Amino acid sequence: MKLAILSRNRTCYSSRRLREAAEGRGHEVRVLDTLKFSIDITKGEPKLFFRSKELSEYDAVLPRIGASITYYGTAVVRQFEQMDVFCGNSSAGIANSRDKLRCLQILSRHHIGMPPTTFVRDRKDILPAIERVGGAPVVIKLIEGTQGVGVILAESVKIAEAIIETLQSTNQNVLVQKFVAESRGRDVRAFVVGDQVVAAMRRVAVGSEFRSNVHRGGSTEPVDLPDDAKQLAVRAAQIMGLRIAGVDMLEANDGPQVMEVNSSPGFEGIERCTQLDIAGAVIDYMAAQVDFPEVDIRQRLTVSRGYGVTEIHIPEGSDYVGKTIDESGLPDRDINVLTLYRDTSVIPNPRLKRTLEAGDRLLCFGKLDAMRELVPEKVRKKRRPKVKGLPEEATETPAVV
Repeated sequence: MKLAILSRNRTCYSSRRLREAAEGRGHEVRVLDTLKFSIDITKGEPKLFFRSKELSEYDAVLPRIGASITYYGTAVVRQFEQMDVFCGNSSAGIANSRDKLRCLQILSRHHIGMPPTTFVRDRKDILPAIERVGGAPVVIKLIEGTQGVGVILAESVKIAEAIIETLQSTNQNVLVQKFVAESRGRDVRAFVVGDQVVAAMRRVAVGSEFRSNVHRGGSTEPVDLPDDAKQLAVRAAQIMGLRIAGVDMLEANDGPQVMEVNSSPGFEGIERCTQLDIAGAVIDYMAAQVDFPEVDIRQRLTVSRGYGVTEIHIPEGSDYVGKTIDESGLPDRDINVLTLYRDTSVIPNPRLKRTLEAGDRLLCFGKLDAMRELVPEKVRKKRRPKVKGLPEEATETPAVV
């Protein structure tokens, strides 16, 4: 495999370890400064130039895009994508994860545990927003802060209000997040590669510091995550469109909660803590994808008119629960089950005699009209009953405008 590592610092620990791991496995590898690329956009022939010379062919690219160059870095990764070079992380995934607000917005429509969070701009909305996340103390975060910079714990509503107003006066966008008291000064970093967590560590803050980042002096210890936390970390990374990610979670009383998904997680802290060859796991994953690339069946199987691919969910109480795929009637409706997803298991080409369970997800190919009938219509929110003597707008569910 010929691999390019996009990094502005070829001597930093992460870049050095990735290069060593690739060379140790017999791969050809170069660390290329992301800002030294030029992007040529021409009809039918996207090109990249490095230091004014046309870039030679690469099998794969591993982006290590810093926060300060997100826009240009994702543009370079996007150009590699247009050139059909396998990228360890997609340009869209990097952009989505870099913005904390956008990251949480994307995760929020899925069943991903996360601390209640709000985003406001109007001064009059600050106090109601704080109350909606459970009141003080609250955590205030800059949307694009890294390594614990721009994360503040406000012990009272008055302090929170003053901090938010001050930051907003300097044109900073901030999030207000519930403070999970039982996790004070502790969080977990899960390192996701592909569809598994290859390592995890718990970070513990020093003294009265509530931020547990290693860059702020926090200590680390290896941790064996329970299955639900591993599953949550993998799902969060996949939803964000990331194959390689550091997923930061809080250990709350009601289960793990995702705080952030990092598209360029550092290797030094977690490798030294766990004594695992995480860089090697990343390189092995990249090589496997180059040797046996992913096939987007949603695109490959939509050539027949009226046919397509969709995902069918089996909820609790469904008539399909307890039936085999054959008994469900899907084959009779010309719907073929390509893959069955059950918790963290992936079952390709499941047998017709396999029994369906609540929570299963079926990736199916078949007649679009038949599959549309299986997708329930969105349930409209019911209006509250009108109360005599009150104006109608006071009794309706508040609208979002």
